[in-house]
Amino acid sequence: MVLTGAGISTESGIPDYRSPNGAYSTGFKPITHQEFVRSIRARRRYWARSYAGWLRFVAAQPNAAHHALSSLEKAGRINFMVTQNVDRLHHRAGSDPLELHGTVYSVVCLECSNSIDRYSFQDTVKALNPKWAAAIESLGSGNPGSEKSFGMQQRPDADVEIDAKFWEEDFKIPNCQKCGGMLKPDVVFFGDNVPKDRADKAKEAARECDSFLIIGSSVMTMSAFRIVRAAYEASAPIAAVNIGETRADEFVSLKINARCGEILPRVLQMGCLSVPSMD
Repeated sequence: MVLTGAGISTESGIPDYRSPNGAYSTGFKPITHQEFVRSIRARRRYWARSYAGWLRFVAAQPNAAHHALSSLEKAGRINFMVTQNVDRLHHRAGSDPLELHGTVYSVVCLECSNSIDRYSFQDTVKALNPKWAAAIESLGSGNPGSEKSFGMQQRPDADVEIDAKFWEEDFKIPNCQKCGGMLKPDVVFFGDNVPKDRADKAKEAARECDSFLIIGSSVMTMSAFRIVRAAYEASAPIAAVNIGETRADEFVSLKINARCGEILPRVLQMGCLSVPSMD
């Protein structure tokens, strides 16, 4: 069984939270479920930033580590994969992991549970905010702070910082077309809980696995820690490939402090397997 975290996707250019150069190091605080639900201002801010950063986000490509894990699955070495990531890079590499924290590729209504494709949501946001569409398209040419750039500045971590005056009043958020309810990315925000059936499925797989591998995760969220602990309590040997400490270090019998993309292809080579061409 394998558990993957943000450390595997940073090598594809998607920033993480907890690494030395992650979002937390710049003072960024992710939105909580409670804040999103109770504050229209928070929702405007979230969707404005998310809309602005979407094109760069989906341009990220699976890296050697994603492809290596997919190859190990096809070779029968991995029977079950859980990912904390919401970026679907595993899927694009040929895997189909259990998405512990959901995915940003779907948007769900909090009232009627209707789910819509994220690309359709983006189109609706664009239709409601035509000036925004023009602003996003001119991000590369407008000087920061100018009217053309809409006050948007690209940051080194691929996030987009947007001056509040450009979204606080004018940015329009779509509602559910079925019931008019509040729409939210189908992601488990901080302060929210992983759906019970999803969490139970992951823990049951951990209890039954022969061995457990942590890839690019600090295991700091309780949802991930419980899965690793379940494997440990079932006496499965646990290994980790991760830069820095993990919350589960006391459970780990083998740890490699290195980049996932450097180590996983070597595992394939040692097993006389090969990483598929990424062309």
